[in-house]
Amino acid sequence: MKKKIIFLFFIVLISIIIFIQITYKLSNSGNNIIKSDNNNILNIRSYEAIMEVEVYSNKNTNKYVIKQQYLEPNLIKQEVVEPENIRGLITIFDGTNLTIENNLLGVKALYENYKYVQGNSLSLNSFIEDYLEDRNPEINETDEETIIKVKVLNSQNKYEMYKKLYIDKDTRLPTKMEILDINQNITVYILYREIKINQLNKEDIIVK
Repeated sequence: MKKKIIFLFFIVLISIIIFIQITYKLSNSGNNIIKSDNNNILNIRSYEAIMEVEVYSNKNTNKYVIKQQYLEPNLIKQEVVEPENIRGLITIFDGTNLTIENNLLGVKALYENYKYVQGNSLSLNSFIEDYLEDRNPEINETDEETIIKVKVLNSQNKYEMYKKLYIDKDTRLPTKMEILDINQNITVYILYREIKINQLNKEDIIVK
């Protein structure tokens, strides 16, 4: 039974690594993202978010709850909260090394000098990088939200060609993000349950 669980873990692990790679700064100062005001965009020091993530494919939809933490310049940690069978799966990238572990199974792997391709497309940092590279982002306003759509200029993945970030006008925080394919169909949908900006230290990411 234990061998079966470990085998399942590594199968899921490979899937999560691919999922992370195809999918690494928002300020709590009360400013919306505006192209002409790059100082605010580049001001992010850290964030912590609980996210509901849905990944769509031709055959099914996979759902996850993920805790994500980021600290400038390039420290990022992701922990799977749900589903239960991969709960506790953690990835930590420090700019050089990638650590993958699952405390429940007592499994840990370290990949030194890891090339974290295009960062983590599920992260706000990845969206901001794409936003800064896109000279013509599409910005729309509703009574409640600012919606920013960018093209992922360097993407070689047809399932990740565009991104849309929705920002609440009252809280000035993101509420959801969509990743779109070449036909502008949603491939990944992210709902932010909770998000905190600029409140993390390195110890918060490594220790917790």
